[in-house]
Amino acid sequence: MADRLPGVESSAISILKRAVELDSSKRYDEAVTCYQEGLQLLLEVLKGETDVTKKERFRQKIKEYMDRAEELKKFVKEEKTAGKQHEQIQIESNNTGYSYERLFSRFLNQFVTEVEVEDPYIRSNHQIYNFLRFCELVVKSKAPVKEIRLLTGSDESPDLQAQQHEKLGQLSESLRSHKIKLTVKYSDTLHDREIRFDTGWVVKIGRGLDIYKAAGSKFSIGFCDFDLRPCHKTTVDIFNRKYVKDTSDSAEGSV
Repeated sequence: MADRLPGVESSAISILKRAVELDSSKRYDEAVTCYQEGLQLLLEVLKGETDVTKKERFRQKIKEYMDRAEELKKFVKEEKTAGKQHEQIQIESNNTGYSYERLFSRFLNQFVTEVEVEDPYIRSNHQIYNFLRFCELVVKSKAPVKEIRLLTGSDESPDLQAQQHEKLGQLSESLRSHKIKLTVKYSDTLHDREIRFDTGWVVKIGRGLDIYKAAGSKFSIGFCDFDLRPCHKTTVDIFNRKYVKDTSDSAEGSV
C-alpha cells in the first residue's frame, strides 16, 4: 500500500484541481463528480498515511472539499427543481408589496458573480434612482458579484445624454468602492427589459425596473419603502435559461 500512496495522492490532487477549475467555471455538475472521485482517492491516501502531521492536513483538505461538494450538490438539485418551472407574477395597478428585495433577492445567492440589466429606460432621474436601488440590493446581498452590466438607451438631447452619463459615471465610481465593476453600454434599438444572473435565472418585467407609481409627495408613505409604493400594472416572467426555453412574449405596461 505504501508503494502506491504517492501515485494515488498525485491522482487525487490532479482530479481535485480539475474539480476546483470546473467549480470556478460554474460547471457544477461536473465539479461535483470530480470532487467525489478525488475525495475517494484522498481517503485512500489518509488510511495508508502514518505521518501524524500529514494525516491532519489530509483531514482538513477532505473536510474542505467535502463541504464544498455537498454545497454544490444541494445547489444543483434545488436549481434543477426550481429551474423546470416558469413562474409568472401578474402585478395589478396599485398593488403593493413588490419591492426589489421581493423580486430579486432569492437570485442573489453565493453563486452569482455577474448581473446583466437590459432596460432601455435608465435615463431620467427617477429611473436612474431605480437602478441605483437595484445596485444597492446587490451590494448588501451575500452574492459575490464582481460586475454589473447595464444596456440601456439614451435621450436624443445632448444635454440630457451628458447628464445621464454623468450620473451613471458617479454610480460606477461608487460601486468600484464596493469592488463591483459597472459596465454601461447604449443601444438605440433596445426594447427588451430583463435582468439576467449568471446562474441562469432571468427576470423579465414588462416595465423593467420602472414599476412604481410616483409617490404623492416626498413625505408620503411609500416614498422610501418600495414595499409600500403602489405599482403600475405589469407582468413578471421568471425562468432559468439553463432548463426552460423562454416562450413568454410579455411586454405589458411599456414606459
